[in-house]
Amino acid sequence: MVFYFKARPDAGDYTIFMGLDKHENEELIKYGFPEDIWFHVDKMSSAHVYVRLHKGQTIDDISEGLLEDCVQLVKANSIQGNKVTNIDVVYTPWYNLKKTPSMDVGQVGFHNPKMVRTVRVEKRINEIVNRLNKTKVERKPDLKVICECAAEREAVNAAERAERKLQLRDKKRREEMERIEKEKQAELRSYKGLMVSEKMTSNKQIASTQKTLQELEEDFM
Repeated sequence: MVFYFKARPDAGDYTIFMGLDKHENEELIKYGFPEDIWFHVDKMSSAHVYVRLHKGQTIDDISEGLLEDCVQLVKANSIQGNKVTNIDVVYTPWYNLKKTPSMDVGQVGFHNPKMVRTVRVEKRINEIVNRLNKTKVERKPDLKVICECAAEREAVNAAERAERKLQLRDKKRREEMERIEKEKQAELRSYKGLMVSEKMTSNKQIASTQKTLQELEEDFM
């Protein structure tokens, strides 16, 4: 069972979700998307909360409003964290989660601790939690199939992007060749214009227009 929530409208069209229990969390850890950002109360047990960002977005694109929805939801779904104030919530991209055979069910580590961020949550804000709970939907998705379909869809998209890139490169190459050919033709026409006989002057004509040294001396005198 996976619980789905809708983030506040002014944050954008985002889905926040979490597993029913630690066994469901194992599935979420295993079959995540690159766009998923994982949230958990630091040093306390809590639900594993995720937000799925849009394609091409990263953790840096999470707005303050969306972040507040996520941390409030994870605090509200921590037995101990929901009772105390000033707790820390950690969050990181799904692909940074590390799972080893020695870890307990639902337990995770991190490939790169530097990619883990921490936010302080002073208190529970009931207005936010209640709003999120009103959007709550329970589903039983086959996470493996969804993940495999997403991977297959991404492979198709990647192939389409590669094809478009190749077509664009060919188009630019043709345009460049056409540009070079036009420049060559323009240069050739300009050269031919210079060679028109009416515009040319022979050496004999040049000589006939020049005065002799004697004539120049007479003019000077």
